[in-house]
Amino acid sequence: MRATTRLTLTATISASAMLLAACGGGSGSSGSSASGDSAGKEGGSISVRGCNPENPLIPGATTETCGGDVIDAVTARLVHYNVDTAKPENDIAESIETQDNQTFTIKLKKGYKFSDGTEVKAKNFVDAWNYTALSTNAQGASYFMEPIEGFADLQAEEGQQPKAKTMSGLKVVDDHTFTIKTTDKVSNLPERLGYSAFAPLPDSFTKDPKAFGDKPVGAGPYVVESWTKNQSIVLKKNPSYSGSNKGSLDQITFKIYQDSSAAYNDVMAGNLDVTDEVPSSAITADKYKTDLPDRNAQKEYGGISTVTFASAKADPAVQNPKVRQAISMAIDREAVIKSQFNGTRTPATGWVATTVNGYKAGACGEFCTYDAAKAKAKLQEAGGFTGKLTLSYNADASHKDWTEATCQSIKEALAIDCVATPVVDFKTFRTQVKKREMKGMFRTGWQMDYPSIENFLTPIFATGASSNDGDYSNKAFDAKLKEAAAATDSAKANELYQEAEGMLKEQMPSIPLWYPKATIGWSPKVTNVKISAFGKPDYVGIKLK
Repeated sequence: MRATTRLTLTATISASAMLLAACGGGSGSSGSSASGDSAGKEGGSISVRGCNPENPLIPGATTETCGGDVIDAVTARLVHYNVDTAKPENDIAESIETQDNQTFTIKLKKGYKFSDGTEVKAKNFVDAWNYTALSTNAQGASYFMEPIEGFADLQAEEGQQPKAKTMSGLKVVDDHTFTIKTTDKVSNLPERLGYSAFAPLPDSFTKDPKAFGDKPVGAGPYVVESWTKNQSIVLKKNPSYSGSNKGSLDQITFKIYQDSSAAYNDVMAGNLDVTDEVPSSAITADKYKTDLPDRNAQKEYGGISTVTFASAKADPAVQNPKVRQAISMAIDREAVIKSQFNGTRTPATGWVATTVNGYKAGACGEFCTYDAAKAKAKLQEAGGFTGKLTLSYNADASHKDWTEATCQSIKEALAIDCVATPVVDFKTFRTQVKKREMKGMFRTGWQMDYPSIENFLTPIFATGASSNDGDYSNKAFDAKLKEAAAATDSAKANELYQEAEGMLKEQMPSIPLWYPKATIGWSPKVTNVKISAFGKPDYVGIKLK
């Protein structure tokens, strides 16, 4: 969801949710997505809720929303996603053309500049993508380059050197033209090119990538003025910005919070201007609508909340698919949604968000339907489960109540000692997941990177994918993904992706929980606050009254 989403594993579920929808005046209804007055004025500064980025602020390294929110404001890509619909619209690209869905010709707009004043040229894309793909650079979003011919030659086992440092499928034609050749046909490649991993990098990047990670140079509407770790990230308007998505504000400060309730309270007190997360305590009984009258919005978006089982390396005790299926059937999604989210979620019936192209209901089958009797029978069939089952979550967002409620449902149905277990913050949480130190189950979610069913499958469940936190591996599933990617007809491609999704219920690498809605709040001093189709505030579009 970076995905929510960029990657896409997001830091929160309850409001920005990790993981995406109509206009209206901040009533908080499911159709609301923006404040009513969009006039506003130019200039000024605001502060918004932020969280600790997991990685340096390099587009290819940033695969979560804490850093992704910043990357989105400071970079521009070939394609820009429409704030309301997520429809791809050309940005730096003048045109993207193909005759066969395998060789693509990209022409750039002339005069588009980075924030350091240098022009964005074809080589800036080619060099950036090669850097991201090269395994020795350890970029979390490298798998996005996998469709490009020659990607495999840039991969090597740890301690070894790749065969090549550049992908054969990328060719610079001239300063404003380059070509992409993919290993196989990829019908939705143009759709993908708006994701942050495909952002260009300036020539100065290679001189000092570490320094760049603290203060990136992009072609977006804002630049990073400063990053004080664990405190704030300050953005200033980019004086060299060449695109059409200009920001009105002179400065946006991401104040880093360890507690989403503290951010919410600061918005109510006027000490913070925008929070992308409303805590569950304020969601209950629609309290946030009273706390922030005419200063709230809610919108469905392309995301999903899930629980992932630890890999075999981390915890052999949760590898039996029947145990996983039993646990999933033991979760009363409707009850948790009613008690913890005031109905602002929809029970998930599969692993793909309802708002994306290719969604099909019911992929999870009976295993996503609460049935205590069937859950008990399935657990007995598996030989039972002994010991404590942990459900871990990052404590710097509103996950405590719903994880405890989920564990309680499992306890009551299966008599398993399920314990909701906090981890201090998102960065620490993700570090433990990546090092395969996390036991039992842990909360996960996805905010779409681009509006396609494929984005909910390949990055999360393909063998070796960087967001495959449970190390799921299925040759038949991988083959089906490849077959779908090669389809030239979009309807046929979606059908094949749906077949792949249906395979997931056999091993249940994760448990689909619910499709969330983003809920946000803001102070009286701002206007034109909109939720994007990706479930995040459109920070660039916010104005002062």
